[in-house]
Amino acid sequence: MITINNKKAIAGLFTLLFPLSSLLFTSCEDFFEQESDHIIYADKDHLDNAVDTIYSVTGIMDKLQALADRTILLGELRGDLVTITDYAPANVRQIANFNIDNDNIYNSPRDYYAVINNCNYFIANAKTDLKNNRNEYIFMREWAAVKAYRAWTYLQLALNYGQVRYVTTPILTKQDADNEDQYPLLDIKQLCNELIADLNPLVPLYAAEYPMYGTIGSADTRLSFFPLYILLGELNLWAENYREAALNYYRYINTRNGMNDYYPTGTNMASWGYQQLTTWNYNSWLTYGGYSFAGESYAKYGEQITMIPISNEYDSVPNPRFNQLRKLYNSRDENDYHVSIVPSARMIGISEAQDYCMVTTTFDTIFVPKGLERHLTGDLRLATYWITEENFRGKNNEILTAQAIGKFRSRNVGIWRRQMVYLHMAEALNRAGYPRFAFKFLESGVNNSVIKNEVLSYYRTAADSAYINQFDFSDQYYALEGSDYATTTQGIHSRGSGDSRANANYKFPVFTTGDTLALQVDSIERMILTEGALEFVFEGHRFYDLMRMALRRNDPSFLADRVYARRGDTNIGTVKSEITKDLTDKNTWFLNWNGKLGLGK
Repeated sequence: MITINNKKAIAGLFTLLFPLSSLLFTSCEDFFEQESDHIIYADKDHLDNAVDTIYSVTGIMDKLQALADRTILLGELRGDLVTITDYAPANVRQIANFNIDNDNIYNSPRDYYAVINNCNYFIANAKTDLKNNRNEYIFMREWAAVKAYRAWTYLQLALNYGQVRYVTTPILTKQDADNEDQYPLLDIKQLCNELIADLNPLVPLYAAEYPMYGTIGSADTRLSFFPLYILLGELNLWAENYREAALNYYRYINTRNGMNDYYPTGTNMASWGYQQLTTWNYNSWLTYGGYSFAGESYAKYGEQITMIPISNEYDSVPNPRFNQLRKLYNSRDENDYHVSIVPSARMIGISEAQDYCMVTTTFDTIFVPKGLERHLTGDLRLATYWITEENFRGKNNEILTAQAIGKFRSRNVGIWRRQMVYLHMAEALNRAGYPRFAFKFLESGVNNSVIKNEVLSYYRTAADSAYINQFDFSDQYYALEGSDYATTTQGIHSRGSGDSRANANYKFPVFTTGDTLALQVDSIERMILTEGALEFVFEGHRFYDLMRMALRRNDPSFLADRVYARRGDTNIGTVKSEITKDLTDKNTWFLNWNGKLGLGK
């Protein structure tokens, strides 16, 4: 159970989510099957008071915990940045090998529909017309938050199964559950457009409105919600509505801390420091300014945006469906210090292929040498969060290599964070036809001076100018290093590869023949994909990034070749390593469940 800690907000409540339902569906074949506690307050036909409403919203949050681990595992294990060890459990091994059977604990559409059905019940029954004495709608924040929960869950379901039964009314009878054919079957793009139409009326009024429930454990509950503008950005990105996607990401940045406020990238980085070193080794590198990942408090300019909090219950009660990430990624007593997931040879290669550039105190530009120990060559982000110890003495005096992945120290599971918003905005801008604008997010960071001097001059039509001028990044609040203001913004690539503005090897691609714009878009998209690997390795984004880019290119090999190469195979596209499936067949990208959901075998 999730416990909410906020005496002022919820006096007298200490453990929520005691579901009240007498419903018990007996169908064992249908993915709409519901257990008796899946419909919260299903014995009522309305939700018109604070206690019932809070129970219902936090009940949905409780159900989301079942989706936390698989969101990361399905998104990372099927990509090219990690591989599995001999100690990986069978369920994990199946995911990595694209061979997920019906009994795999992570292949359970019911868990998604349990969230969706509870959302549908809340949306249908919450009394959204009730007002307080200030003439404000009482439950609209919850209503908007639940609509966002439903949309995010539907998106995850579609990305993993390829198509979904789209249900917007609560299923309360066995007859409704058995008759799934009455609900439309939508593919990813169709679903996204339906969800966009559903969410658009909620913005801007409820874009930054979150229920205030205190904390779950030590985590601020405001981090438990999915901001509408980011969700609309994601949906539009998958639906290939690129101009609207970019604007929605920007609208989130512009309103996160209040209307017309600001939310810069920050300047944290993994760095050698800004002085020339004579010895380049593990003992001489430093983290300059602190390479930030994500905290669990709601800081005004914090990195973390959304996470799924995992309650203490799942630590104390062994359950393979919950809270396994720390054990899979990190050497711990409960796994005898044997990890299941490690960086792939391809990920190490991507990291070490970067050129770390630094400007010394004498204003010389130098590159850190190659061939350094402990993966310190190139970008430093991998070395920051992947810590290994050779000759570690485990149980029974076993000598092994221990591993710690710093992104999985907490039981809570991060979903969205600030750098993702910026990188996906760049991806959308690039595909909207503005590769130079997109590149600036990677190289220098963006403010109004950058837009005026280094972007607008290349896009001279009135329509282009009108579109680009919708992005307002004040020089004062989005200050680059060397400006008149305290630095708040940098290029995302500089978070691990030094000063990208000074890096002669990291420049906007120039073409003199052919369709130059198409070539630029292709090149920048590949740079964005690389940046995603450097920034988000282990976090569950990679397979979906590959899939999204492969689908828009109509080129399955764009995904297949990279995944086949995860173990460093040089003949990519022909050597499949441990994967026996033909990944050039898009049907193999999606899970199937009992012949009822999925695209094919």
